[in-house]
Amino acid sequence: MGGVSDERLDLVNERDEVVGQILRTDPALRWERVRVVNAFLRNSQGQLWIPRRSPSKSLFPNALDVSVGGAVQSGETYEEAFRREAREELNVEIDALSWRPLASFSPFQTTLSSFMCVYELRSDATPIFNPNDISGGEWLTPEHLLARIAAGEAAKGDLAELVRRCYREEE
Repeated sequence: MGGVSDERLDLVNERDEVVGQILRTDPALRWERVRVVNAFLRNSQGQLWIPRRSPSKSLFPNALDVSVGGAVQSGETYEEAFRREAREELNVEIDALSWRPLASFSPFQTTLSSFMCVYELRSDATPIFNPNDISGGEWLTPEHLLARIAAGEAAKGDLAELVRRCYREEE
């Protein structure tokens, strides 16, 4: 299994149609031209399990993050990437839990970074996470998480917008 350095990603056009491939390490990579998956692990009290990225991450080290996230590799579907990332990051087989797709977004219709599908996993169990990806995590309500980000706590770029779009009603 290859590492992040040699991941081949599909390049997509403005309609999320595959038009080529690119290596993740290629300096020409533009995130709005690739696909990613994100997922929130939600418990029965409505709290989200929010991990802290490991200090060795090249992007957003030590920042708060979605429960599961990653790039869709070349030839993968969004759901296949979600299954793989949940297994790699949280040691979870998604079919052992209740899960559902929450939303799909385009970087051309939002301020989000990439084409993405967002999923929700339901469980009251704190996951046994991969320490190469995650240094820790905690259960937070969407409101508490957004307040911490607003107060200046480091967070992955799309986290606050995803929480607002997926868990807060329009104000």
